[in-house]
Parts: sequence; structure tokens; C-alpha cells
Amino acid sequence: MRRLTALATAAATLATLGLTALGGPGAPSAYAVPGVRATDGCVRSVPEPGTTEPVDICFTVFRPAGAGARHRVPMILSSHGWGGSRTTDPAAVSAFTDAGYGVLSFDQRGWGDSGGHAHVEAPAFEGHDVRRLVRRVSRMRWVQQDRKGDPRLGAIGGSYGGGYQFLGAFESLRTKGRPVFDALAPQITWNDLSSSLAPEGVVRTEWALLLSAASVPDDALPPNVYKALLEGAALGEWPDGSVPGTEDMVSFMERNGPAWHVSKGRRLDIPVLFGQGTTDGLFPLQEGLENWRTALTPRARRDSIFVGYNGGHVLPAVLPMGVSITSDPCSAALAGGDFEQLTIRFFDEQLRGRRTGLGGYGRLHVATPTDGCLTTRSERPNHSVEIGTVATSAAAGVPVGTLVAEGPVTVAGSAYLTADVTSVGVENRAFYGLAIGTSPLNARLVQNNVLPLREPLPVAGERRRIPLPAVGVDVPAGQNLYLLASPFSETFVGMGSRTPGAILLEDTVVHLRRTLLERP
Repeated sequence: MRRLTALATAAATLATLGLTALGGPGAPSAYAVPGVRATDGCVRSVPEPGTTEPVDICFTVFRPAGAGARHRVPMILSSHGWGGSRTTDPAAVSAFTDAGYGVLSFDQRGWGDSGGHAHVEAPAFEGHDVRRLVRRVSRMRWVQQDRKGDPRLGAIGGSYGGGYQFLGAFESLRTKGRPVFDALAPQITWNDLSSSLAPEGVVRTEWALLLSAASVPDDALPPNVYKALLEGAALGEWPDGSVPGTEDMVSFMERNGPAWHVSKGRRLDIPVLFGQGTTDGLFPLQEGLENWRTALTPRARRDSIFVGYNGGHVLPAVLPMGVSITSDPCSAALAGGDFEQLTIRFFDEQLRGRRTGLGGYGRLHVATPTDGCLTTRSERPNHSVEIGTVATSAAAGVPVGTLVAEGPVTVAGSAYLTADVTSVGVENRAFYGLAIGTSPLNARLVQNNVLPLREPLPVAGERRRIPLPAVGVDVPAGQNLYLLASPFSETFVGMGSRTPGAILLEDTVVHLRRTLLERP
């Protein structure tokens, strides 16, 4: 019952993942914001496959007090998380309009008052939608313009509302040779959809079911995507079309994220304020670190800030046991407030050229499970620890902890294993993550996440590189850092081994980033 309640709660809150509130055209404001003018509208975008009728993409524009042809202001695009819709409430964006920014909040394709189906931020559909919205903004006489068709533009939003930001910037770079966005502030979003929804082809079952369920009320998903998410949850493998009658999600989602653009040699040369959840079980910390490392030019990283906070897409972690904390100590350390306040100061500097005293540029700031903030200049592993043999039963048994390091030790960034793998079964799987405790018996996952090792066929002594969840943790004296190996995971419920047996790791080496404490 506890699990069903958690799933129901998560499904209900998917709509609010992001920075915008819910509402529809004409929805009453909680209270009026003096001087702010709200206007509804729609642009017409490309038709759905097999049709000829253009699709309406609907929005609400909030014009701040004093903005006009003689006093032009930057515009902030805002959009919602999966299952949500745009805000029509001026109070919900008052922090930005009070700071003198215009805001355009829009319903993404398939959601709210917009038409069509959600193609999960595909360049051929949502890419066109964002470009049409930018074109509309470029014609608003009260919005600051850098050149014809190029407004001074920032963007906010989390989860799916972060996906459109990278899509819009990369698509402008692809089609025009420059990103029309001048600064981004994406939160809890992805680098590669297939790798986040199904790392190593092993489906994050709970999230596949929740994303499917959230799309039903709006009939948002194309039928083949809805079918594929259910297939993945039922079969335990990400559908790639290799099984007759199943969908091919690998091809469908190939272009739907920064990873594809990066593979084509594109990098964004604009400042980005990253917000990523350290305890996020859908788009984990590593997804944000991959975007930081690969999606930006070196110059852009120098003008960017990465914040990892405790939160995001979170479900209770009991098997294996994780932590339960929601906090954002790094935004507080950097800006004296929450991520929204940090965003406004970031935009003031990057869109307006104002000096606000904001620091932390060019570095990663990651929250710890004890509400601390670790700062590092790189996320790449710089330290290796040999831990020998790690044995994991397949399909049954308890998580096994292996000592990595005694405290005090500070770790922040990416991590992985290298090991000689032996597995006698077919479709054997095990799940690995870093944990802290005073002994292997009470060790808890640092930030709720594990990643799978999948061996489709028997292997004997094959050297493997096994990803681990990225972490930020300050292990105190008296506690230890462990590698936790488990035959199962709640996030990947039902995705354990298909045959009995064991997975044996020999000559195992843990690669992680040890760091000295820095001031944010």
C-alpha cells in the first residue's frame, strides 16, 4: 500500500515539476500584480504526422510595469513539466516581472490548450514550436531586440520544461548558426532520454509507468510512445524494435536531447545556470553533469554555474535504502536564497550586464545528504580505489556493501567501476551505487540512486566499465564509504535477473572524484 500511495502521489505531482504553476486561459489570478498586463494567444506550428492542419501552441504573456517601446526589457520563456500546463497567474511569475522581465509561459504540444501530441521534445515538432514562439517575441515592440528576429531571451523551467530550453537553443544553433537564447536556467532535465529512462537498456519501471499515466488525461502521447512505455515496463527492456511487434524507442528518441546535438559536433556558447537533483531518480545528477561537460563550449562553462540540490523527481528509496531530504544549500550559499533568486541574479548579470556580486562561475556546487554544499572545478574522477571481489546474487538476496574508503573523505562528481565480470545466467542484472554508514549492514545509498549492470549472455572474466550514480558526499570520521551491490532496485522494480545465478566482479576498481572543500 505504501508503494501504491507513493506512486499515486508522484503521478499527481508530475504536473508541477518545473517552475510554472497550473492554469488555463482566463483562469483567475490569486491576486492582481500591479502594473503587470497578462495577454493570452496562440501561434500556429507544424501539423502532426499524416495531417495537414497546423497545430496551435498557446501561451500567456506577462508584460511588466513600465515596459514599452521606449523602455524595452528582456523576455523569459517559461514552460511546464510533464503532465502540466502553462501559468496564467501573474502572481506565479511576479519574482521575474518585479525584476523587470517579461515572461511568456506556454503550453507545450499535447498539453493544456495546445494541440497535437507530445513528441518528447523532438526537433521536427517541438523544435518548430519553440522557434515560432521566439518569432512572436521578436515582434513585440516592448521586448529588447539584439537584432532583427533575435530578442534578448532567457528561459526557465524544470524537467520537461528544461528539455525545451536545450531543444530551442540547439535548434537555433543548427538552423541559424547561433543560439537565439542568450541564457538558460534548466532544472532536473536530461542529456539523453534513452539512457535516463533505461540505462543499459534496463527500464526505470516506476517512471515509465508514471509518465504513461500522466499522459492519459490529456491524451498527450502518440499511441506508439504510450505503447512503448508500457512494453518497456512489462518486458524489462527498452523497446528497440528488435522484437517483432514492439516499438523502436531508441530511434524515436535519438534526437530528443543534447546528446544528439553534441554527437553532431554542436556546442552551446551561451551561459547556463544548471539546477539538477542529487536525489533525482528519473534524470539523475549525472544527466546534468553530462550536459555541463559536453553541451557547452569551454568559454560558456566559464560563464555558467552548476547547482545540485537535494530533490527533483524523487520516490522513496527503501530497497536499497536511501536518504530523504529536500534542500538547496548551494543556492543559499551563492545567492542568499533559493534557486529562483539565484536565477534572477544570474539573468541580471547575463542578460542585462549588471554586476550583482554573484560568484561561483565555472564551478559545480553539489548538495550533500547532510545539507552541506561541495564545490569542485571538475566532475571527472581523479582517484581510484582497488576493492577486490564483489559478489552479487541474482534475482534474490540482500544488498552487499564493500568498503571503499574510511572517513573523513569528500567525494563530488562522476563515478564508475572497472572489473572483470563473470555471469553464468542469461539476462543477469545487478544494481550498484555508493553508500555511507558505519558498517555494510547499515550503509545507505548516498543519494537514492543505483545503476544497472546487464549481462544478456554468460560471460567469464570480461573486463567491463560499469557506471555508478554521480554523488556529492562529505563522509565524516567514524563513517565509511561503501560500494553497495544489490540484486534488485525499487526504481527498476521487476527488472532484476531473468535467470538464477550470480554476478561476480573481480579485480574491481572504484573510480571517483575526491575533492578538497572549497567555498561556493
